[in-house]
Amino acid sequence: MAHDKRKTIPRDISWLSFNERVLQEATDPSVPLRERVRFLGIFSNNLDEFFRVRVATLKRMVEVGNKAKMHLEVEPDKILDEIQLVVLNQQSEFNRIWEGIMDELKKEKIFLVTEKDLNHAQQEFVRRHYDEEVSSNVIPLMIESIPEFPYLQDKSIYLAVVMWKKELPLKKKYALIEIPSRVLSRFLQLPSSKEDEHHIILLEDVIRFNLPDIFSYFGYDQYSSYIFKLTRDAELDIDNDISTSIIQKIEKGLKNRRKGKPVRFVYDREMDPGLLEYLIRRLDLSKKGNLIPGGRIHNFRHFMDFPEEVFTQKNRRRKSLDHPMLTKQRVSDVIMEKDVMLHVPYHSFNPIIDLLREAAIDPEVSSIKMTCYRLAEQSKIINALVNAVRNGKHVTVMLELTARFDEEANLEWKERLEEEGVNVLIGIENIKVHSKMCVIRKKTKEQNILYGFIGTGNLNEKTVRVYADNFLLTSNQKIMADMNRVFNFIEQPKNGQFLKDCQTIIPTPWYLRKEIIKLIDDEIRYARKKKNHAGIILKMNSLSDEALISKLYEAARAGVDVKLIIRGICCMMTQHPKFKNHVTAISIVDEYLEHSRVWVFNNKGKPKVYISSADWMVRNLDHRVEVTCPVWNDEIKQELIDILNIQLHDNVKARWLDNNLNNEYVRSSRKKIRSQLETYNYLHKKILIPRETGSH
Repeated sequence: MAHDKRKTIPRDISWLSFNERVLQEATDPSVPLRERVRFLGIFSNNLDEFFRVRVATLKRMVEVGNKAKMHLEVEPDKILDEIQLVVLNQQSEFNRIWEGIMDELKKEKIFLVTEKDLNHAQQEFVRRHYDEEVSSNVIPLMIESIPEFPYLQDKSIYLAVVMWKKELPLKKKYALIEIPSRVLSRFLQLPSSKEDEHHIILLEDVIRFNLPDIFSYFGYDQYSSYIFKLTRDAELDIDNDISTSIIQKIEKGLKNRRKGKPVRFVYDREMDPGLLEYLIRRLDLSKKGNLIPGGRIHNFRHFMDFPEEVFTQKNRRRKSLDHPMLTKQRVSDVIMEKDVMLHVPYHSFNPIIDLLREAAIDPEVSSIKMTCYRLAEQSKIINALVNAVRNGKHVTVMLELTARFDEEANLEWKERLEEEGVNVLIGIENIKVHSKMCVIRKKTKEQNILYGFIGTGNLNEKTVRVYADNFLLTSNQKIMADMNRVFNFIEQPKNGQFLKDCQTIIPTPWYLRKEIIKLIDDEIRYARKKKNHAGIILKMNSLSDEALISKLYEAARAGVDVKLIIRGICCMMTQHPKFKNHVTAISIVDEYLEHSRVWVFNNKGKPKVYISSADWMVRNLDHRVEVTCPVWNDEIKQELIDILNIQLHDNVKARWLDNNLNNEYVRSSRKKIRSQLETYNYLHKKILIPRETGSH
């Protein structure tokens, strides 16, 4: 795939390339079989969201024409054509990988059976399970006799049924059944005559087996059935009616999202041609649109929860390490003396919860302020904050109601928090609050002290087990004062002076892009003087901002040593004959999702190191409240640089990010370095080496 005429790679094509790296994990024989099945589920879930959000956005842009031009999407119609081609190729590869995995499952004596493979005992089991658990959730629709075609939900799968009598093969009837996978498990384990064999049937095949009973009153004796799904536009339109509260707008937007336009129709390629034609016509789908023929199984995202107990090789995820400085003292006492950096999930996330629990019962703590973007269903963070209110603390929570796909959950959290007496802030019009920070105010006899944390990832106990992020726990008063200013801005967004007054933290919107350009300009100047080694290391999720990419091009041409570790979207062309120094650009996809943002500017051998909640994207730089924090502690600085260097030497799970999006693995003759394993070992060794204590 060549993009030589373009200055940058289209972000959506780059994202599809990232999802291909996820698919590569499913075909890697060194990955445990259970995890390979899970990666197929992740790939499928990612693609669903991509169509709901990005493809839907591009289609809107095509509809409204030039007025809708957005960052890097100058020709949305051409990009849509390119997407269709890439997705069809990936779907074909997905099917090939799945067939191979099914063969491997059989070798492990795990059999995914259909309704046609059941022995007598299994037939009785499936019939009984259907009667007792499934039938009450199944509502068949005779779609030909309904004047208005039923509304089909996004995220659901449907069984389209063709029925006829043997003696009248041309007189066919169509019906539709929504598979109740929202309320029932997709996987049913069947009885087996052999103890070491596992037979699993999918919920839709349980229903298929029972079709003669479901439609018995029609007198048909022949059935064929096919799974399909519809993906809808998930953009949450928030109108600008100033008389409507943000809550009402979101609730209205959520209702409208459920009725979003179809952007993809995925179906069993074996589907009866007449039925397919009928569905396309009744659903008002364009044949030019995203019609994706697939296999028998859809909504593979459920395979992220494939029964784990059937595998002989159990999931042995490494146990999170206790941070060596936080094992004997209260967390708050430690960070009053020295900054602490947590590298989760290598380090346990518990110190964050412990810090909040300590604050909740500390008589000297008067207030807690915290931002929340995505929370766990059973959130210990929320429990600690509620406990703080009950202990008389003043608690303020910025709850981002427009966090995509978490809107409903966050509305529920808002209600619960307000019932408990928490002061809930619900965001700023047209700006998402994406920063991850907490400010705790403590009144001692001598003074007011602020302490807390600032991070790169969400405060979600479930995702922190697999998302690799950084959290700086600190009582540095300069950093804390700036975090407090950011909170003041969130509370009074019309007063931009709060962000302008920040002395150490670099906030968005308005300031971060300018500061980054200054930092890159400094390295360009050092490179041109040739007096010092000029270098930049950037780790983030996505790099798509055109102005910053242009500045990195300038740096590479000037001879700055640019090294990139980008997990997802990378719109920068990393190869060019005019680059004085080769740009090293890799992406690591492995057991943990690389989510942290860490930036290093060499600064004449005295590195400036930052952690951030922001990626280098227009939305993060211009339309969100984000915080980028300098790291001043020399020991932590070195730790971050060491870990980045481990990742830059990965030759097991790293892929080159080249102009043609080939996703070739980084391979070398030296010893194998799998960076996530090496990072764990690096941090584990630090537990064995006593640290010096000292102040900030």
